[in-house]
Amino acid sequence: MSTPTPTAAPTPGSTAHELTHGRRENRLFETLCAVSTWSTFAVLVILIVSVSYRAWGWLDWQFLTSFDSRKPERAGILAGLLGSCWMIVITIMFSVPVGVGAAVYLEEYATDNLLTRIIRTNLANLAGVPSIVYGILGLTVFVRMFGLFGEQGLFHIEGIPLWGDAVIPLPFGRTVISGALSLSLLILPVIIVAAQEALRAVPPSLRHASLALGATRWQTIRHQVLPSALPGIMTGVILAISRAFGETAPLVMIGAMTFVRFAPGKITSLQVVFDDPASLVRAPFDTFTVIPIQIFNWVRQAKSEFQHVAAAGIVVLLVVLLVLNGLAIYVRHRSQKNLRW
Repeated sequence: MSTPTPTAAPTPGSTAHELTHGRRENRLFETLCAVSTWSTFAVLVILIVSVSYRAWGWLDWQFLTSFDSRKPERAGILAGLLGSCWMIVITIMFSVPVGVGAAVYLEEYATDNLLTRIIRTNLANLAGVPSIVYGILGLTVFVRMFGLFGEQGLFHIEGIPLWGDAVIPLPFGRTVISGALSLSLLILPVIIVAAQEALRAVPPSLRHASLALGATRWQTIRHQVLPSALPGIMTGVILAISRAFGETAPLVMIGAMTFVRFAPGKITSLQVVFDDPASLVRAPFDTFTVIPIQIFNWVRQAKSEFQHVAAAGIVVLLVVLLVLNGLAIYVRHRSQKNLRW
């Protein structure tokens, strides 16, 4: 029976050399990480300072409350701001219930079979698809509706009356509802994946305890699982909405207008809504523009003054995106404080 060969004990000199080498590697790695972080931050600061300098003197109350104009000094961002608000509100109405509901079904109800695994894999892949693809899909499905309606289509329906003079056009055409549905397709995979991860983070013992006390599966999900997963779900939803707010390619594909001197539904104040309530119904089926497309249009103008107008629009867009991301951080922090597990 062979005896194991004893290993040589490390000498004090070799141990000290290894420790010194390890400390050098640690300092080098720490320095590289710090350089990467601060260089990125420096570039961001330079860009923000440069844009803010160009926007100085152009970003004022008149710019925020005026519609676009051919004259740079009179151009405003009101049409894009209101169009973006309408777009995001309708996108939330479609994407959040469907996305969270799909995540709840996949995590809490669906069995782990081949079909479920294929769906989960495709959802993860769809989250990385370029946004222009969703624009092409929205143009085909929502703007043109596969060419089923209209003079050359199978069905000859000009529109469906709603309320007053509000009519649902068929196909939807280049309207707010088409853009919102296209953006909903864009952010649905992100919302579903984020909600799934939040639901997986809830301890299984919480579900087991609720079921052991006699609660049904739906009562367990409603009163225990969803409140516990709410911080992660809300963070994913708000970050997805902030991405949709800054998207341009899908809206360019569906034909959002670049020069607009009106708001969707002609709604510029609450007084308009009180005087004509049907304007709220007309707005989703009206033509529109959004802030990124207005900025794109201003950058292309020949007059150099429009570069300052575009910089002012970029500042407004950045402020809105920072508010949305700050809201995500606040919601997550506030919700985590109320967790009891």
